Amino acid sequence: MIRRFLLLLTLLWSTSVLAAENSAHPDPSKLHVYLVTVDVGNSVWDNFGHSALRIVDEVGNTDTIYNWGVFEVSGGPLSFAYDFFINEVRYRLATQSPDREIANYRAQARSVWQDEIFLTSAQKQRLLARLQWNRAPENIYYDYHYFFDNCTTRIRDYLNEALGGKLSREIIGGSGRSFREEVRSHYASLQPISFSLDVLMNSNIDSEMSEWETLFLPLELRSHLASIDSDVRVGQQVMPLLGNSETLLSFDAPEQQGDFYRAATLVLWGCIIYFALMLKRVRPSFSVSHAKLGFRMSDMNLRLFGFLSVVLLGASGIFGGIMLISWFVSGHADLYHNLNLLLFWPTDILGVLVAVYWIISAKPFLLDHNSKPFFVYYLLFKLLAALAYCVIMWFGLSAQNGFLIATYLVPSMFVLILIGWIVGFDSRRRFDAIW
Repeated sequence: MIRRFLLLLTLLWSTSVLAAENSAHPDPSKLHVYLVTVDVGNSVWDNFGHSALRIVDEVGNTDTIYNWGVFEVSGGPLSFAYDFFINEVRYRLATQSPDREIANYRAQARSVWQDEIFLTSAQKQRLLARLQWNRAPENIYYDYHYFFDNCTTRIRDYLNEALGGKLSREIIGGSGRSFREEVRSHYASLQPISFSLDVLMNSNIDSEMSEWETLFLPLELRSHLASIDSDVRVGQQVMPLLGNSETLLSFDAPEQQGDFYRAATLVLWGCIIYFALMLKRVRPSFSVSHAKLGFRMSDMNLRLFGFLSVVLLGASGIFGGIMLISWFVSGHADLYHNLNLLLFWPTDILGVLVAVYWIISAKPFLLDHNSKPFFVYYLLFKLLAALAYCVIMWFGLSAQNGFLIATYLVPSMFVLILIGWIVGFDSRRRFDAIW
């Protein structure tokens, strides 16, 4: 009896699903589905591009864009940044007319392409039923993830469902690219952002993407769908899954900026060469106990070194603080257990106070017998941590890819720390000492 009851429930459920599909639209031949692909933008939030679906219904005389890239910003930019940091931004499906949607992209100077998706009547019914389900108030919100659940993967998954799993069967294998490489590539027009993400994101993004996973990118989805045949035939000809391509808007893509690592390395080594040429031996003063190295034109150069130190120590402290806090607070697992904490310490932000002292006084920071051990051990551990980081990255001892940081930035930072220790600190003479 139990088996018969379960079989009856299964039959009823299957019948209801088929009925829903068959009743979703009275004439699927009058229903047209389009993939709308938007090129990358020049802002942080649109640098991967965007995808949407356009549904034209000749029976209901409607033309609707389905957009899964809408999020709430009612609390302002700071509130949004905090919500994104803890992974509580609410993304949702929004629908509006194509004219309003295209007007947004025209204002952003972003190219837009439209391709018709050739589906059978049954496939259109399944897709429409899924979209109607998604439009229900209780289903419009979803848990966004920039790689695995975004505006483009929603379309990928819904099309795959409508096609009976055809996409996932045909789009297989590895891509030969990592998520980190894709992030660097897409933020080539915003190099400071690219570098920041390189520092803040851990080994999770160094895994190889499967071809299926690359479809979180709108242009990749469009390219892959265009290479697949549909189940629609016109006479004896099998139609491609995408066809009738049309360019709705055309703008130049954002220009790539110069490579951050090479530019930063040139600047830092240029500063090192300059400060090295400015070094000279100075005689001991009344307050210090021995001769040491200092700068020629010491007032100007120590202040310049102070300004450089404010930038470098401030950035290091901020990066370190974000990585440490993220480990315990953020909802993004890609920010946890980051090996870059070996280089970027939250406590480096305190070094800004010493750098400000150099800027204001143009004199070395004097250390007594109580403070000197702290500074000595701090810098020693800092240098040892940097050396350990380079060994790990150069010899591939970790899944995290920090090779560029270790190669381009760490050596120059190492030398700058040594210069700072030589010219920026001195031991205070004990007042009870004769010599």
